[in-house]
Amino acid sequence: MRFPDFLRAAILLFAASASALGLVTVASAGGREDLAVAIFAVAWWLVAAAVGLWLGRRPRTSDGIARLLASARRSTALPELEPGTILFNRLWPLAAYTLVAGGLGFLFPQVPAIATGYALLVALMWRKQSAAVAAVEGRDGVRFYIERTSPFKPTQLFRTPGFRRFEATGEIPEPAVEGRSG
Repeated sequence: MRFPDFLRAAILLFAASASALGLVTVASAGGREDLAVAIFAVAWWLVAAAVGLWLGRRPRTSDGIARLLASARRSTALPELEPGTILFNRLWPLAAYTLVAGGLGFLFPQVPAIATGYALLVALMWRKQSAAVAAVEGRDGVRFYIERTSPFKPTQLFRTPGFRRFEATGEIPEPAVEGRSG
């Protein structure tokens, strides 16, 4: 699976997690008619959204992703495309996080309220990372792929040759004129 595609999918899954946990918070707090939890949740979600927007404002890769790109090993062969397996292997902690926080939400509505804020913060903080990685790919003429590893090992990338993107300068080249004889 290409790394920019993985980042886009991860952002959508973090946003989906935040939505599901927000729904559990609203249902649990509404069922208990707990106005304090509802006010706390909305305030925390606004703070988390503001922090996520602030931290994700720059259109360049984060330091962690830059280190991951720099440590990518070279390969000339394309990998087997297994997006479902790779997404599960890399994002199973998000699924566990969502299920545990959502399950606890019916006993303690504060738990999914807090978990919603963190998922929202990450989704907004990573929103420009896939475009930044795609820009690096275009600049360097490579493609980054996620290596299939154990779910308990750190994420590893490898890079394959790709196509370099050239920016148009806006200048019109002069046509070559052949010399005329006599």
